[in-house]
Amino acid sequence: MDASAGTTDATTASGRLTERDIAALLFVADMYAVQLDQLAVVLGVTQARARAVALGWRRAGYAESARIGPGPPWHWLTRSGLSACGLPYRAASPALSRLAHLRAVTAVRLALEATPGYSAAGAFWRGERRLRARAGGRVGLREHIPDAEVHWPDGTPAGFAGECWAIEAELTPKTVARTAAIMHEILTRTGDYGCPAGQARVPGAAPRHARVVYLCSAAARPTVARARATLAGAAGRVEIRGLPPAADMGAPPGRALGRAR
Repeated sequence: MDASAGTTDATTASGRLTERDIAALLFVADMYAVQLDQLAVVLGVTQARARAVALGWRRAGYAESARIGPGPPWHWLTRSGLSACGLPYRAASPALSRLAHLRAVTAVRLALEATPGYSAAGAFWRGERRLRARAGGRVGLREHIPDAEVHWPDGTPAGFAGECWAIEAELTPKTVARTAAIMHEILTRTGDYGCPAGQARVPGAAPRHARVVYLCSAAARPTVARARATLAGAAGRVEIRGLPPAADMGAPPGRALGRAR
C-alpha cells in the first residue's frame, strides 16, 4: 500500500489538507477539470487510490465529480475548494464542448512535466485559466489567449534559459488564415496578458514568447504546418509536435510527446 496516499485519504476525510492534496487541488483548478486517470498521475498513485482521495475532497466540500463524457469521471473544484487554495476563479463544472480540449491540454502538461529537463530546470506551467485571471476584464473580445505558457528560469542549462513558450493544443483544424493570424499574434506580443494595451506590442521590444509549440492531432497538423509556412522568417519560432497518446478521451495517461518537426 502507498502509505503517503493513505495519509492523504485520512486527512481529506477529516477536512484537513496535506501538501499533496494542495498541490493536486491547485493542478485541477488550473486545468479547469481533470479526469480520474490523469488525477492519478498528478497524485502519483493508482486510479483506485486517486478515487479515494477525490472522495475525501468531495466529503470535505472541496471538489465535485461526475461522469460527463467518455472515459473516467471528471473532477473539478467547488467554491470552497478554490477558496481553500486562495484562487480567484469562478467555480463551474466543465462544459461538454470543452472536455476533449481540456483532456488534451492536461495530457500535454503531464508529458512535459515528466521530462527530466523540465524538473531539473525548475520550469513552470502558467495555464490559460491563470492567464485569463491575470488579464481580468482587460482581455479584448478578439485577443487570443494561448492554452498555456511555459517559463524557463534564468540559468536553465538546456539552452533556453529565461525563455517563455506559448503552448497550443490543436485538436481540430481552423482555417490556415486564422491559424497564421494566431501565430503572428503570439509571436509579436511583447507584454504580459493583462498589461495596458500600449504595452502588448511595443515596436523594437523583445517578444514575450521565444517560441510557440503546437501539439497537434493528425487532423490539425497539416493546417498548422501550412500556417507556419506563411510566416517567413518567424516560422522558425513555431514548433510542431504530435499530441501525446493520452490526449485522446479515455486513453491511458501516457507521457510521451510527439517528435518535433
